[in-house]
Amino acid sequence: MKVRSSVFASFILILEAVGVALFLRGFFPVPLKSSLSSKSKLSDLPAEPLAGSSPNSSRLPQPLFKRVVIMLVDALREDFVFGPNGRSYMPYTRHLVERGSSHSFVAKARPPTVTMPRIKALTTGTIPGFIDVVMNLNSPALLEDNLVWQAKAAGKRMVFYGDDTWVRLFPKHFMEHDGTTSFFVSDYTEVDNNVTRHLDSTLKRDDWDILILHYLGLDHIGHISGPHSSLIQPKLLEMDDVLKKIHGALVSKEAEGSLPYLLVLCGDHGMSETGSHGGSSEPEVNTPLVLISPAFKRKVGMEKPEVVEQVDLTPTLALGLGLPISQNSVGRLIPGVLEETSLRDQLRFLHLNGHQLSCLLKDSTPDYEKEAGFEQFRMAERAHGSWMKLFLEGNTSEVLTNMGRKVLKQYLEALASMSSALSKQLGKYDMYSMVAGMVFVFQLLLVLLLAMPEALSGEATVDLPVLSALLSLPFYLLCLLLASVHVLVCTSAESSCYFCSLSWGLVFAAVALSSAMFCILISMAMRRLPLGPLIHGKSPSRSSEWSLSELDVLLLAGTVGHTLSLAASSFVEEEHQIWYFLLNTLCLAVFQDVCRKYFREQSASGDEEEPVLPSRDCHPSARSRAEVLPERWLALATPPFTLVCCRLLRSLNQTGVQWAHLPDVGHWLNSSEHRTLLSLLAAFCLFLIYFLVQRRCSWVSKVALALGLLGVYSYRAAVGNVGFPWQRSGSATSKGTVEARFVYVFILGILFTGTKDLLRSQIVTADAELKSRGLWEIYSGLVLLVSLLFRAHNLPVLCCCLLIQTLMAQFIWKRLHYDAAQTTIMHYWFGQAFFYFQGNSNNIATVDISVGFVGLESYVEAPAVFLTALNTYAGPLLWACHLVCYLSSERGRRSPVAVGHGCYCLALLRSVPAAAYIVLVTALRYHLFIWSVFSPKLLYESMHLLLTAGVCLFFITMEQSPGSSKS
Repeated sequence: MKVRSSVFASFILILEAVGVALFLRGFFPVPLKSSLSSKSKLSDLPAEPLAGSSPNSSRLPQPLFKRVVIMLVDALREDFVFGPNGRSYMPYTRHLVERGSSHSFVAKARPPTVTMPRIKALTTGTIPGFIDVVMNLNSPALLEDNLVWQAKAAGKRMVFYGDDTWVRLFPKHFMEHDGTTSFFVSDYTEVDNNVTRHLDSTLKRDDWDILILHYLGLDHIGHISGPHSSLIQPKLLEMDDVLKKIHGALVSKEAEGSLPYLLVLCGDHGMSETGSHGGSSEPEVNTPLVLISPAFKRKVGMEKPEVVEQVDLTPTLALGLGLPISQNSVGRLIPGVLEETSLRDQLRFLHLNGHQLSCLLKDSTPDYEKEAGFEQFRMAERAHGSWMKLFLEGNTSEVLTNMGRKVLKQYLEALASMSSALSKQLGKYDMYSMVAGMVFVFQLLLVLLLAMPEALSGEATVDLPVLSALLSLPFYLLCLLLASVHVLVCTSAESSCYFCSLSWGLVFAAVALSSAMFCILISMAMRRLPLGPLIHGKSPSRSSEWSLSELDVLLLAGTVGHTLSLAASSFVEEEHQIWYFLLNTLCLAVFQDVCRKYFREQSASGDEEEPVLPSRDCHPSARSRAEVLPERWLALATPPFTLVCCRLLRSLNQTGVQWAHLPDVGHWLNSSEHRTLLSLLAAFCLFLIYFLVQRRCSWVSKVALALGLLGVYSYRAAVGNVGFPWQRSGSATSKGTVEARFVYVFILGILFTGTKDLLRSQIVTADAELKSRGLWEIYSGLVLLVSLLFRAHNLPVLCCCLLIQTLMAQFIWKRLHYDAAQTTIMHYWFGQAFFYFQGNSNNIATVDISVGFVGLESYVEAPAVFLTALNTYAGPLLWACHLVCYLSSERGRRSPVAVGHGCYCLALLRSVPAAAYIVLVTALRYHLFIWSVFSPKLLYESMHLLLTAGVCLFFITMEQSPGSSKS
């Protein structure tokens, strides 16, 4: 069955979307939901246990607190309060921790450590997933049962000031609110002043019950300059003064005999050593939790803070305010809050928390009775009933007290066990759906690879053995086998699987499609193997023989080996090590090719010079020996020079997981003592960037590029990263908005000039030179934009990128006549390595969101997301654009089918894993914002390969004419 290549590619892409959707359905676990009403009610609370008679009344203990003030400092690390610098950072807070009526805890936040998921965790008691990272950009209203809704339903008057994420999550819940945007990270002053300005008037009033303050300045400083910045201490002292003001106002308004207040100081997440957050490192997940209230005992010294879960604050606040616990909360009550209440009230509070957790466990786990925590809770509930019977009978003996303490201990153990079991439920995946989607995607990838030579031939058709596959015996045997496996899995699975919930019609269609795909795959593989023609009684043709050079073997083995390595989480965490190793090996292999070309082969041929660069004016052999000799030595020097550059760039930014905290050259350059050196380095890099980029641009673009790079240095000087020689020390820095916009003008001008030349070459006149110049001008505009976004210490990364591209294109790829496949894979490898040279990793915490606001005075979502993504993937994107420019210029010099191995389609077949790079570096690798370090990246990279290969195949075949000759 022959189909056109475009139809085949479209069909493959549609099926791939189905496989990806099936995998994602299994990867993101279904959140825990209670089967009760949508929101908890006081009437739903259980009665107090009582043994031997009818249940006791649904008595609720008196609320513990009258007023609650929650002061949430974004990105507050626990060492900022409890560490050795705590006394200098937050002296008043540290005094309350050591000598005041307070309880101190280290609250562990579960990844993703991003603001919106953390607010969701604090108010609902649930553990958000990584899909919530996407929702963080535009938070919708929270419909799930939560603490804020319960407080509003109970008539509590709430006031909020701070991050407007709260306002979007809880619209119409606050009596009074004033939100500030959390994304404009360049501002760390006004964003907090807008919160503090309301404090004096609000603290004097008595018309509120809950006050929530969310300060953002510390988080913004972390994004700008890291946790060791000189700006950290002044900001923490400011936060300490705010807490002192709030505490003083609450103490002055405390009335005799009334319920006490509660002041909560906490952080939504921590801050990594680079100043970002989102991952699972200790500095990111460990946050301080300080509870201050006259209801607690006064401390006599500094105690080691106890470790609790961040979600434990939800049931603690709910019961402390006399509210029902959110139905889907997996948190447990913090026992220290109850220390001054009666034993009966303590047991009642723990019973309410245990009942809520047991109901959630019953609704989310089919075999909930087998859970140890559930059985412990039932035993504790029965013991609680016996204790209540003795208590109501008036027993006051020590036996009753000891019995009550034993019941208290049983409750605490049951709560810990049930909370742990529910938290693990959120980490369970639908493995059956994931495996089914993974197998289907891999089948499509292999079919696409095997069909690539036919698809790219002159006929632009693919011969799919569909009919023979459907009529073969293996097809029916596979259908029977897969159906049996489906029945076996669905009948023996302990947890529900999405694939098992589908109708039998859909399941049978999926089984038949997968079986047919496997049979087609086997048939196509037999045709490609050397034994295939012999089995069918034909003599093997010469075109079916694949000849691979040493470099081909290295490129293919390296790409496939890297993909396989992503099946292990350790290799995902330290993926940069793989690319560094592959890049060094590639440089050595290229150096071997250069030596072979210029020494061994030419010595064997009597020192006859081989034409190294075709010329339109004269024959290559007419070039003088004096011109070839310098090129020979430059070609020999290029691989070692590339090795040296890569080694230096490795030391510039530490990345990965295990060694990211170690000091590097970037930290050394950014210190205030080396600002002059950084300024000189930045100026030199910008000059070299101009020298490398301007050579192929028009004179208009050259002038714009020079002025733009001058504006880049001016911007960095304005924000205080570098200095002008005439700039006075200690002068105030600005936001650099004017300077950045000055650069944007020249960027747009260069892009416009390049786009105009490119359109003229395609529409007005078929001029290959004009097209090449247009592509290069667009590339130079992109380089100018990246130089504006890069931090000053990262400009050497951009400079080395351009220098390596220039040397490799001039003295390696052209001189050694590498084909399109080899050149593409090399660009792919270099692009991946430069992604990590920038300091990026597979951890969301390394994403620098501060660049999203270069030249902006307020938060605008579209440009902020675009600039952040562009800065993150600048290295791979620059190598992708250079690949396009290089192949376009080479196409004008020689025939596109002259690829060195005789058959362009076979060469492209070997480059399919690297062809994924075209789309990979732009949009698809954005999955790092969704997946954690321990994601199944192997499958996702395979999806990249499949999708990109299909897209490339579709566009290539659309431009091919059926009448063109075969290569």
